[in-house]
Amino acid sequence: MSSSYFDFIEIDQRLQHVFDLAFNQKTRGTLSGLLKNLLVEKKEINLSKQETSNQKEVANYLDAGKTYYRLTEKGYTSLCLEFPFFRYVKDQWDGAWRIISYEIPEVKRELRDKLRREMRGWGLGPWHRSFWITPHPIIGTLRDRVFGKQEEKYVQAFESTHVFGNLGELVEKVWQKSKLEKKYRELFKKWHDILTTEKRNEYKMQEVLSHYVDILREDPGLPQVIVGRRWIGFEAISIFKQIKNILLK
Repeated sequence: MSSSYFDFIEIDQRLQHVFDLAFNQKTRGTLSGLLKNLLVEKKEINLSKQETSNQKEVANYLDAGKTYYRLTEKGYTSLCLEFPFFRYVKDQWDGAWRIISYEIPEVKRELRDKLRREMRGWGLGPWHRSFWITPHPIIGTLRDRVFGKQEEKYVQAFESTHVFGNLGELVEKVWQKSKLEKKYRELFKKWHDILTTEKRNEYKMQEVLSHYVDILREDPGLPQVIVGRRWIGFEAISIFKQIKNILLK
């Protein structure tokens, strides 16, 4: 799917407040790096320079003359390494499981912990001792991460399909799906409490987003065919979009 899947947005004052951003030198430097690495793209719209044939396009961006940004496909792939939940909201699962083994000795604990932190957002779950499993296509990323480094000799990676066995029991054992569902329900209650306060909408949105990010860091992003069409995580993103549309309209 092309980057047209993502909408251009203006980082206006409301969004700056919600994300606790300020357009200072540091923020501009970060944004410049994202643009340079093709993780985001920008579009500057100047109404006075648009030809008549482009008027329809200009109409999609109300404040002409400002700069708009959107996530690229490369940026989306990078995002999914931090928040795997979003991958199968957009893409289809290829049906392959990735199994990772890294038996790094205790004397190299710092190296092991560093690798584990870097793989935190890859949707990996502990299957057996030293074996981790994920439905996400992260083998290439892992190879690039360890190639030519001392971790390489401790890492093994496999791809396979599920042949038989109770997949539901596996998901519960590896990712503790029921506990995650409980956390989502607690999130809904927090959102309700936030929305009933007398705070300004920008402050409400900031809190709603903060709590959502916390649980997204825990969600392994399992595809619908595994967790089911009614999985509460899908309900959460739908509710979040509704809240955003109300608070930031």
